[in-house]
Amino acid sequence: MANKNLFNPKTRNEAGGNAYAMAPKQALAQYAATGCLNGTFYATANEQLANVLALCERIEPAFIARTAVYCRRRGFMKDMPALLCAVLAKKDVALLQSIFPRVIDNGKMLRNFVQIVRSGAIGRKSLGTAPKRMVRKWIEEACDTVLLRASVGKSPSLADVIRLAHPKPADAEQEAFFAWIIGRAHDQAKLPSIVRELEAFRRGESLDVPDVPFEMLTSLPLSRGDWKEIARSAPWQMTRMNLNTFARHGVFEDEEVTLKVAMRLADAAQIRKSRVFPYQLLAAYLNTGYEVPEIVRDALQDALEVATENVPAIDGKVFICPDVSGSMASPVTGAQKGSTTSVRCVDVAALVTASIVRKNSAAEVLPFSTQVDDVQLNRRDSVMTNATKLGAICGGGTRCSAPLAQLNAREAKGDLVIFVSDNESWADPQNGRGTKMMREWEVFRARNPKARLVCIDVQPYATTQVEERKDVLNVGGFSDSVFELVSEFAAGRLGDEHWIEMIENT
Repeated sequence: MANKNLFNPKTRNEAGGNAYAMAPKQALAQYAATGCLNGTFYATANEQLANVLALCERIEPAFIARTAVYCRRRGFMKDMPALLCAVLAKKDVALLQSIFPRVIDNGKMLRNFVQIVRSGAIGRKSLGTAPKRMVRKWIEEACDTVLLRASVGKSPSLADVIRLAHPKPADAEQEAFFAWIIGRAHDQAKLPSIVRELEAFRRGESLDVPDVPFEMLTSLPLSRGDWKEIARSAPWQMTRMNLNTFARHGVFEDEEVTLKVAMRLADAAQIRKSRVFPYQLLAAYLNTGYEVPEIVRDALQDALEVATENVPAIDGKVFICPDVSGSMASPVTGAQKGSTTSVRCVDVAALVTASIVRKNSAAEVLPFSTQVDDVQLNRRDSVMTNATKLGAICGGGTRCSAPLAQLNAREAKGDLVIFVSDNESWADPQNGRGTKMMREWEVFRARNPKARLVCIDVQPYATTQVEERKDVLNVGGFSDSVFELVSEFAAGRLGDEHWIEMIENT
């Protein structure tokens, strides 16, 4: 009998092409690892939300909880893990309580969780007794520095959350601090020292720049010396995000501060601790103006090498196939008014490709749209250089079978084929049978029986061009944890459900 998976695709993808529907758990993992609840090339934010909620109705709460933890701790996502916690607030409060500290691990995540629950999206508009108790406990146990950082941001603000949760101060200092956050009368002398320093600086009673969140200072009339002090003590992420701002305010006219900023950006320990996405470093590099010194731009390249150090060195022949079609020009985290990222899906595909080429001397690159483009990358070049070169190629339709068809035409031998795509193939023949990519993979594997295929998806859709099985891994995400999963899969250390197995073991 013919292979049913091969000749009977179960659905159509968002672009109208033949595709295989992911199983519910795989689909939820895909949304959680790539979805930011923003509009993508083929789907709106509301459609993503509806799809996630529908999937959660078909999946047991334990897997929802594990997915939330995995995609927060390993994938470094924000919106989707908070949404999954909100779902658990309705479905299984005991499970929510067990994962709450691991997922809701900073003020931004706390505010996301409260916002989603109160929005009515999950069928309720109040926190409920147990979730409110978790929020209250988080606030009561957070240290002064964490709460101060959490106080930056709106909709809801930390003040709104405090008014909602009614945390009980442990002492007079915390009581004054809570009152200060929500704008009520308080005893200034009892405020934490860091808050007193901020207030003194705001009133002009102190010239020492306090070590507080950057956003609390930018509305103040700061001198060039103040900006230099901010740059000297800024956390790693704040430094990455404000290089052009530092340049505008003359920070880099000081060689000592410039060197300190560059050393901080290239510090391997701080890079790992920051949980930065490799693509965010590419964005920082591409967006820096000419006023940012070369030593700082070079430090961003060094940081990217650290952020991609988990790329596996794989024995044998590797083919890497980045999708450079028109849909890959869409923002990788979706479009949102006022905060759309400048980094495109094609930039992420180019970055993954350049990282693998750097570690694997036998890797061959086959960029594709409706055909395979000819591009030569020098593995001795930096990841940044090669990613920039590849990212310049973008346009045309999507034919995911094209690279495999070319490899089959020349009877190529290989051990691992890696695709980085949004999987929205539509330019292949639509003859009602299985996907063309699946058929081409069967031909390739008949010639290379031990070969494996990895499909890295960078957008939150629930279809794939090649169905999951022992020789096929479908995985989504932007973080370096994807590289770890590819390494485990290439070495044959995963079971049949690969990515789902990793989440189940969380």
